[in-house]
Amino acid sequence: MKNTALTHVHEALNAKMVPFAGYNMPVQYEGVKVEHETVREGVGVFDVSHMGEFFIEGDKALELIQKISTNDASKLTDGKAQYSCMPNNDGGIVDDLIIYRFNAEKYLLVVNASNIEKDWNWISSHNTMGAKMTNASEEYSLLAIQGPKAAEAMQSLTNTDLANIKFYTFEEGTFAGRENVIISATGYTGSGGFEIYIKNEDAEHVWNEVFKAGAVFGIKPIGLAARDTLRLEMGYCLYGNDINDTTSPLEAGLGWITKFTKDFVNADALKEQKEAGVKRKLVAFEMVEKGIPRHDYPLVDAQGNEIGIVTSGTMSPSLNKGIGLGYVTVENADLDTEIFVAVRKKNVKAKVVKLPFYKG
Repeated sequence: MKNTALTHVHEALNAKMVPFAGYNMPVQYEGVKVEHETVREGVGVFDVSHMGEFFIEGDKALELIQKISTNDASKLTDGKAQYSCMPNNDGGIVDDLIIYRFNAEKYLLVVNASNIEKDWNWISSHNTMGAKMTNASEEYSLLAIQGPKAAEAMQSLTNTDLANIKFYTFEEGTFAGRENVIISATGYTGSGGFEIYIKNEDAEHVWNEVFKAGAVFGIKPIGLAARDTLRLEMGYCLYGNDINDTTSPLEAGLGWITKFTKDFVNADALKEQKEAGVKRKLVAFEMVEKGIPRHDYPLVDAQGNEIGIVTSGTMSPSLNKGIGLGYVTVENADLDTEIFVAVRKKNVKAKVVKLPFYKG
C-alpha cells in the first residue's frame, strides 16, 4: 500500500483507513452522513492525493491530447479545464480525466488513481509525434476543499479571488504561503469549492493552514465514503463502476464529451455506434419502495426479466431514499419507466429519473 503525504495526519485523526486504488486512504472520520452534510451545507476537506497528474508539453502537446481524448481540447483557452475520456480500441473507455490548459504548449491531465500506470502506458503508446510527457503523480498532493462556504473560508489564505474562479477554470497563485499552487474549480461534489494542487513537501503545512482558516466555518475532514455519496447524488460517473473498458461513452451518456469534429482513437467505430443507436444506456433511478441498490445488483422489469445491472447505488443522505445508476436496455431507459432492483431475491420497485438527484 502506498501512503499519501497526509496518511499519518488521517491516522492521528482516527480516520477509518482502507486500501483504495493501491493507497491507504481515509474512508470516514465521524461518519458518512455528518461528513456528507458538512460538504452540502458548509465546508469540508478531502485528501485526494492518490489521483494522477501527467504534464503534456511542447508544440505537439495538443496534437497528442486530441488523439487520445474524445472531447475537443482545441476549444480550451489558458486557465480553462475540460472533462473528457480516453476511448480504447474496443468501444470502451480507458479512463475519464480532466484536461487543464496552462498555455498552448503546456497541459495537465488529471487521471484516476487506479489507472495511473495503465493511462501512462496508453498515452505513451500514441505519442508518435514526440510530445514531452511527465508523470508527476508521485510529486503532487491534492486537497479538495468543497462546500458552499469554501471560497469564504479559504480567501484569507490567498490573493487569488476565489469567488471569481468559475466552474472548470483554474489559476496558479500563492496559497497558504506556498508559491505556484494550482487552484481549480473542477469539484466532484456539486456543492462548489476548490482543488488545491501542491507539492508533497507542502501538503501538511497547507492542510494545517486550511483547517486554521476554516475553523470558524466549522471545517471538517471528509472521507472517501462521503465523496462517493456526494458524487452519486450529482450523477457523476465513477470509473470502475459506471464506466470501464467495456462501456462506450455513448452508452454512458457521455455523448456531450464525444466530439466527431476531430479524429481520435476509435472515432470511426463510435461514430457508427452513434448512427446505429446504442442498445443499452446508463440511467439514473430512485427507489419507489424501501431498499438500497448496490453495485452489481440485477435490474429487472415487471415480469422479472433481467434488463440491466446497478453500477452505483446508495442511500442518499440528502434525499433520504435509495438512489442509483445502472445500465438498462434502451426500451427501459425513458424517464419515469418503472424498473425493479433485485435486492436479496426480492424485486424492489424503482423508477428512472432525471439527473441530478440532488438539486441544491
